[in-house]
Amino acid sequence: MRELIFSLLYSLSCGLRSRARLHLEIIALRHQLAVLERKLPTRPKLSWADRWLWVALSRLWSDWRSSLVIVKPGTVVGWHRKGFRLY
Repeated sequence: MRELIFSLLYSLSCGLRSRARLHLEIIALRHQLAVLERKLPTRPKLSWADRWLWVALSRLWSDWRSSLVIVKPGTVVGWHRKGFRLY
């Protein structure tokens, strides 16, 4: 009975942990969209507030590097086309 309770609590904590991770990823992606919408003629530059946000995210979220890549939509479409050609 004790093992059942522990496994139930562990599965509940895993579910909550993944939801928090999902929220952190949403924050990171929304920030990337905000940076890209600044409409700079060159490569987007990060301000001190942008860098502070990524420092805070790196402290709270261990897999933050997976969301750090900023690419243009055309690049993603190119990746998909290349994948279909290889298929």
